[in-house]
Amino acid sequence: MKKLLTTLLVPAGLAAGALLSAHPAAAAGCGTVTIANMNWQSAEVLAWVDQIILSKGYGCDAELVAGDTTPTLTSMIEKGEPDVAPEAWVNAIREPLDKAVAEGRLHYASESLSDGGEESWWIPKYLADAHPDITSVPAALKHPELFPAPEDSSKGAVYNCPSGWGCQITTSAFFKAFKAADQGFVLVDTGSAAGLDGSIAKAYERKEGWLGYYWAPTAILGKYDMVKLSQGDGVKFDQKEWDDCIIKPDCADPKPVAWPRAKVYTVVTDSFKKAGGPAYDYLATRAWDNNTVNKLLAWMTDNQATGEVGAKHFLKENPDYWAGWVSPEAAAKIKAGL
Repeated sequence: MKKLLTTLLVPAGLAAGALLSAHPAAAAGCGTVTIANMNWQSAEVLAWVDQIILSKGYGCDAELVAGDTTPTLTSMIEKGEPDVAPEAWVNAIREPLDKAVAEGRLHYASESLSDGGEESWWIPKYLADAHPDITSVPAALKHPELFPAPEDSSKGAVYNCPSGWGCQITTSAFFKAFKAADQGFVLVDTGSAAGLDGSIAKAYERKEGWLGYYWAPTAILGKYDMVKLSQGDGVKFDQKEWDDCIIKPDCADPKPVAWPRAKVYTVVTDSFKKAGGPAYDYLATRAWDNNTVNKLLAWMTDNQATGEVGAKHFLKENPDYWAGWVSPEAAAKIKAGL
């Protein structure tokens, strides 16, 4: 998930259990539906939410199959299987995907994350409250004393992604673009996902300053109240600068640009759209915001919950939130089936 938000790609294999989408359009409801169960937390729990709602509310024979961004979408483009990718981060494969959509072979049912995927540098809310002038990266970099580096408190720290993640490249580029070293900062290698998470947890426990990269939706941002910084007044996204420099590890002179908004869609096959009826209407309506997902992921992490357990918890505890996704009749069936 961490690489995906920056490079907009999560490489992995699609399990070979997906059923052909050329299944018979079922006489009794929407029939057999294969749902890609991606291997990161937010996508896993959404796949289970869809499985439960489609099964309990619409009588579908809904089956989860292992998947991941590029392999799943490529399989949907080339083979028409699986039927549904609930949380597809589409930018990495946008051109062929848009072509398949234009040809009517696939469809964007909904923008599953209504906020899109979010990336930025963040600071703790308690620090933002104490220093309301710090709303952007340039403003934060004026105050190295507020973000002491772990190895040298005379320097400010910007916490980077672990080595090998795409966001390590982009954060390093922005560190150079904003001339952070000239303003008394060092770039801290967190070593691992646990190290990055631990640095935030440690800062929060001690109510210390913290400045660095993170993304949403994630359990950490559900557990710890963090404030996203802008890249500065008037700084806009520039695709050419992003492609030619920000994502290139050897770019010598990067310029500040805004983070791109990651588009995250529910993608479905044409055969499912035609056969699904009200079940497709549900997928075309269903969307949730990052704040809701962050809180759910934090609960799942604290309780070591699987995607299935997390989905059932969400559906039981938030009936008013998801009721608008489905018909009243389907809502009654879902509640009865939980």
